Amino acid sequence: MADSQSNARLRADAGAPTTGVIHVRTRLTADFTVFSNALAQRRGSAVTIGVAAYIASLPDGSPVSIAALCAHFSEGEILISRALRELEAAGYLERRRERTPAGQVRTRTFFYDVPAGRDSDDCPRSRKTVPVPDEPVDATSPVPTPAPPAPALADADPEAVAVLSSLRRVDPRLVLSATEAARLAPAVAAWLAAGVGPREITDVLTARLPEQFRARPAGVLAFRLRETPLPVPPLPPQAAPPEHPAVLPFQTCDGCERAFRAPSPGRCRDCRRHGSIGSAAA
Repeated sequence: MADSQSNARLRADAGAPTTGVIHVRTRLTADFTVFSNALAQRRGSAVTIGVAAYIASLPDGSPVSIAALCAHFSEGEILISRALRELEAAGYLERRRERTPAGQVRTRTFFYDVPAGRDSDDCPRSRKTVPVPDEPVDATSPVPTPAPPAPALADADPEAVAVLSSLRRVDPRLVLSATEAARLAPAVAAWLAAGVGPREITDVLTARLPEQFRARPAGVLAFRLRETPLPVPPLPPQAAPPEHPAVLPFQTCDGCERAFRAPSPGRCRDCRRHGSIGSAAA
């Protein structure tokens, strides 16, 4: 008689979890990045963690500007810029503006595996929050002053206003009201004062615009004027090198048959001098 068979599943290992993720580990010896759990398990935006992981995987010297990150990710400038600001506020990212020996300003980005002043074993989930008692409300505290009124268009830089008004020639959607132009004019004037020409400013403000605006175009322009580093102004035209005098051709002296430089055939300087002396003696 055949032995009885059971179709029940085998008992799972005692140490294996019954729920949640089960990792299938593979030992990597190349093409991997060491990433701290404190950053990988950070609560908040997944875009921020993805941008941090991508920057951590890049070699030194790789471009990590907003434009370079937008070219890699499918997110737009606003989400990428927000992720960089969150990493900068958390201490993982640092952006410094340094001046090169040539006088140009460059933005250098530093990425830290562990923020300054924190230990690598410090995990956000293990931190204990200390409750802060509510401060009593002081009835005599000063009332916050209202925001200053919007600047008038008549007080704005005329050249900056002209640059903003000409944007709709490149993209008809970039139509600005007088109030919006007055608010954006100081930032454009700062770019003009830094030596950036109107054409370069127009290229920065109109390049790679979204197909559809979720808000007024002035918000996108204000964001680019605020977050985009100042473009390098064009170099001044170099002065033309001084013209050297024309080299006279060689001539053969009619008297001594020596070679000398002169615009036309004749006698050399010595023959002319001796001839003048002989004529004077005669």
